[in-house]
Amino acid sequence: MTIVDGDVAASLNVAARDARAASAQLAAAPRPLKDRALLAAAAALRASAPDILAANGEDLAAATGLSAAFQDRLTLTPARVEAMAQGLEEIAALPDPVGRTLAEWTRPNGLVIRRVAQPIGVIGMVFESRPNVGADAAGLCLKSGNAVILRGGSDSARSSAAINAAMVAGLREAGLSEAAVQIAPTSDRAFVGAMLRAAGLIDLIIPRGGKSLVTRVQDESRVPVLAHAEGLCHTYIHAAADHAMARAILANAKMRRTGVCGATETLLIDAAIAPTLLPALVDDLTALGCRFRADARARAIRPELPAANDEDFSTEWLDSVLSIAVVDGVDAALAHTRRHGSEHTEAIVTEDAEAAARFLNGLSSAVGLWNASTQFCDGGEFGFGAEIGIATGRMHARGPVGLEQLCTYRYQVIGTGQIRP
Repeated sequence: MTIVDGDVAASLNVAARDARAASAQLAAAPRPLKDRALLAAAAALRASAPDILAANGEDLAAATGLSAAFQDRLTLTPARVEAMAQGLEEIAALPDPVGRTLAEWTRPNGLVIRRVAQPIGVIGMVFESRPNVGADAAGLCLKSGNAVILRGGSDSARSSAAINAAMVAGLREAGLSEAAVQIAPTSDRAFVGAMLRAAGLIDLIIPRGGKSLVTRVQDESRVPVLAHAEGLCHTYIHAAADHAMARAILANAKMRRTGVCGATETLLIDAAIAPTLLPALVDDLTALGCRFRADARARAIRPELPAANDEDFSTEWLDSVLSIAVVDGVDAALAHTRRHGSEHTEAIVTEDAEAAARFLNGLSSAVGLWNASTQFCDGGEFGFGAEIGIATGRMHARGPVGLEQLCTYRYQVIGTGQIRP
């Protein structure tokens, strides 16, 4: 077991040891007890909403010079607090992922072998400006039998502490260890470093934030990491798209919330319909406050559009900016996403089922959608109640990380007295 040195790390060692003990209790906790804690936490969130919003107001007042996207991620509203509470209730309503038999087979010697889901143990969650991530992570970890240590961004420290107090109240109501959901006792960045070095104390690190955070965690962590890439999402409007549907989907995919990872950053439009549809799409988004970067083929249709360079198509804007490229069919759209995308989420809008299948089956991304906004890439919308993040890349989890992705497995072997020869 690794013991991390230093004053800040000493507090991490205490937190991790307490979390380890709490994780053993949670792993054995029956579903009704975990659900009781979740429902009590939801009630506590609603009851403490004024305090949470007041704390969030202090965070917003202290954070100066915010971009619109950053401010949106940091801001809590009564509706967003209610959404956190509803998310916990939805998690409580889901089946318990722990103890599920994932596979079972019988060997020729009569031994029955089962692969059974079990919690991972202690999760370290490092996130940035979105304070609601703390409630999502706590709820999912609790239901999946994992203890969690949360380290949010310093800009959301007051909000995160107020939310965590509600989660702890839920644990207390159910008689579960309050150490099952802990928040970092300090905003010192050294605490993150201590978490990343805590092999043997923390079982899995999950970063939730921008590229620099994820890169740091991947580079420095001695603990296994479940990471995500940027949300550089594409919407491809195919030649057989319904024009009205395409306009509605793109407006939502880009402008509903520009600062979330599921926001579309690049429009790919088929050359066959670009002359007739692209002007309407640009007008729609301009009216909503969007700005553009366009390739030469798009600018031939709308010359006033600013020219895009290669870097623009590899940029996650997280803002009211959309890159536009005109492409020749499904294969060209797929090639563009492979070259510039982050393997997060891509959508196709088309009435041609064969084209949709080719596009979806040709993606390397975690999520593909047909005739729907990329902003549906969200654990709540997938029926998970919440999510800890969108896992991408070549790892054991892909897409929104919910209850099942926070479980590993063990083997049970049942015999009738067999002795190995």
